[in-house]
Amino acid sequence: MVRHFIELSYNGKDFVGWQFQKNGISIQEVLNKSLSTIFQEDIETVGCGRTDAGVHASYFVAHFDMENPHSLEIGKAIYKLNRILPRSIAVSTITVVQAGAHARFDACERTYRYIISPKKNPFLTDMAYQFSLPLDMDKMNIAAGLLLSISDFTSFAKLHSDNKTNICRVIKAEWTQEADTLVFTISADRFLRNMVRAIVGTLIDIGLGKLEPESIIEIAEAENRNFAGSSAPAEGLFLSNIVYPSPIFKP
Repeated sequence: MVRHFIELSYNGKDFVGWQFQKNGISIQEVLNKSLSTIFQEDIETVGCGRTDAGVHASYFVAHFDMENPHSLEIGKAIYKLNRILPRSIAVSTITVVQAGAHARFDACERTYRYIISPKKNPFLTDMAYQFSLPLDMDKMNIAAGLLLSISDFTSFAKLHSDNKTNICRVIKAEWTQEADTLVFTISADRFLRNMVRAIVGTLIDIGLGKLEPESIIEIAEAENRNFAGSSAPAEGLFLSNIVYPSPIFKP
C-alpha cells in the first residue's frame, strides 16, 4: 500500500460538506468515486478535517492508499480526475508521502478566511456573506487580537459535539479590507466544529456596537455557547491553508 496526499479546492455550495453523509452528496463521496474510476481500485480518502454544508475550501488535503502501483503518470491522473470531477471540485497535486502520514492528525496549523461583502454583489453570491450594515473594523480587530490569549473555545463550539478537548491555540486573527470585501483570517493549531462561524458572528456583534471588544474574553470564560453570537452563514467561510511538518512528504 502506497500512501498519497491529494490537494484540492472546492466550492461547497452544492454539497452537504466534506464528509460522507446519508442525506446528500459530499465532496468525499464524489472524490472517492472519481479516484476509484481513474486508478481502477476501491479508494477511500481521509480528509484534513470536516467542512460543513456550504463551506468552501481554497486549499484542502486528504490522504488515500493505493494498493497497486499504477502505470498512469500522476500528471495524467490529475488531468483525468479534473475531467470527470464536477466543476466545483479541482485537484491540484497528488504526492507520495510516508506510510504513516495522516492528513488530519499530522496537520500542525490550519487557516480559515471569512469574507463579508458590504454591498450586494451578484458575483459573490454563495461565496461571501452579503452584509450591508456598517461595521467598526477597528473594534473587531481589537477583539480578534484578544483571541490569541484564549485557550478554551467551548463558548464558540457546536453544542453536543464529541470533542475530547475544546482547547485550541490561535496563532493569528485579524480583519483586513480587500478590494470591496472585509476578510477575517484566523490560524490555529486546531478548530472545533462551527468555531470560526461562531467567532465571526460574535465579532460582527462587536462591529455593530452591540458588544465591547473586551467582552469576547468574558464570553470565552463563560464556557457556554449561548453567550457567543449567532453563527455567521456558511457561504462566507473558506478553509485556505494547512501546514504539515516537511518530513512526511519524503517517500
